[in-house]
Amino acid sequence: MSVIKLVDLDLKGKRIFIRADLNVPIADGKVTSDARITASMATIKHCLERGGKVMVTSHLGRPEEGVWSEENSL
Repeated sequence: MSVIKLVDLDLKGKRIFIRADLNVPIADGKVTSDARITASMATIKHCLERGGKVMVTSHLGRPEEGVWSEENSL
């Protein structure tokens, strides 16, 4: 079975939904490491450069199921 790779797809004009793990560490209201954000940028840029329309989603922290929290909101 062959694996379909992102680089092999025609993305022009397509909507691309990216669910990225951007759960970054925060101390005193500031991001202390942007490594996860930086690691996702290559994929996001690739999709945009190929003409895709990108929507990025993530979460912050470990929210309690069914409960909205300002602290865990992006």
